[in-house]
Amino acid sequence: MATEAMVRTTGELLVEDMTEAERERARRVDQVLPALAQRAVEADRSGQFPLEHVRTISEAGLLGLTVPTAYGGLGGGLRDLAAATFAMAIACPSTALAYFFQCSGSSRGLLPLAAVDAGLFADDDVPVVRAFGEKVLRRMGAEGRWVANFASESVRSKNAAVTIATEASRTEEGWLLNGVKSFGCATGVADDYLVTAKLDTGDTAEFLSVFLIPRDTPGVSERTKWDAIGMRATATHGIVLEDAFVPDENALTVPGTFVKMTQVSRGSFVGNQVALSSVYIGAAQAVHDFALEFLTTTTYHGTDEPIGGSDLHRQLIGKMRAHLDTAYLWARRQILLETADPEIIPKDDVVANWRIAKGEIADNCFQAAVQALKACGTGNTGMEGAISRGLRDLSMGLVQGFPAERGRLEAASYLVFGKEDDQFGTTKGAQ
Repeated sequence: MATEAMVRTTGELLVEDMTEAERERARRVDQVLPALAQRAVEADRSGQFPLEHVRTISEAGLLGLTVPTAYGGLGGGLRDLAAATFAMAIACPSTALAYFFQCSGSSRGLLPLAAVDAGLFADDDVPVVRAFGEKVLRRMGAEGRWVANFASESVRSKNAAVTIATEASRTEEGWLLNGVKSFGCATGVADDYLVTAKLDTGDTAEFLSVFLIPRDTPGVSERTKWDAIGMRATATHGIVLEDAFVPDENALTVPGTFVKMTQVSRGSFVGNQVALSSVYIGAAQAVHDFALEFLTTTTYHGTDEPIGGSDLHRQLIGKMRAHLDTAYLWARRQILLETADPEIIPKDDVVANWRIAKGEIADNCFQAAVQALKACGTGNTGMEGAISRGLRDLSMGLVQGFPAERGRLEAASYLVFGKEDDQFGTTKGAQ
């Protein structure tokens, strides 16, 4: 009889060489999967984030997965997060995506502290920076609060992946925020919002700042409900900020902080992004598992021969598997590059690799679902079925953040010219 230590966790399908500490955290994730799966179909049908999942995840201690134990968290890192979002996505992709953005908020606590430790701040600024970073981590860890991470906006500029128009203006004992955050999971669900905004005193990345805003803060409202293709139960519609007051203790506005935070990150700044792509691999794995089960248990009329045994179906199964395995390989390589100690390649090369990896993972996961659709046929195209839901879920990965084509161009720009487009930009005046 297999002991608990011998039983592989779901996350080990992606992160194959877990330590025992990582495996113990992965077991916590496995414990919540049945509850997440139970509500997945209804969540997709209604387009509503299942509020019960907040309690399920919180009670398992997983809101602090990537928070150091000193702040009440589980002490996990990128490997843990990628394994967790992958496993959750097999059960409920929408919840997995929202959970990724919750955990990515820990970067707003960890990176300021890392920049302090690296000696990037003047002595007078250290207490302010440290206090903010520790507050974020305690919120997520010891206090067990769901913290949603809002950076993206609908405005676009040619040379930046994310353009910030939301502005913060100085007022007595704090700041007034005005702007619109068009994308951010857990709108109206999270306890607190982490909002990236620029100070109205400048228009470069040096003036980008981070604010911690409780959900019920006056002046904070929800945008029109998000109703688009993709993972429908993520509460992604975003927020509107109209003179929302943030006290100084909830604001990280030391000039240059945002830039210093990017300097100490191992990969792209927005928050362990390969763990976001791991959501799509988990969703593709679920489609693959359904298709294989259907094709090996459904037989031709009057025979014991599975329909998956035909030449056509075997070819489609092979292509489905090849696409899925390609996504796994890109993700595992990126996870290794961002977590290896000592580092394998310079940070700029890690980021360039990510630019390509993101698109390759998304495209291959979607193509795995396309092969499943072809193989499983018309009878499996019901909107609530695994194939249709999977195709809709995986389609958003083709464009979320940036499409594969942009990623390849940015990586090539770095290889040819030694630079790439800025990840964050600003505009003059809030929009």
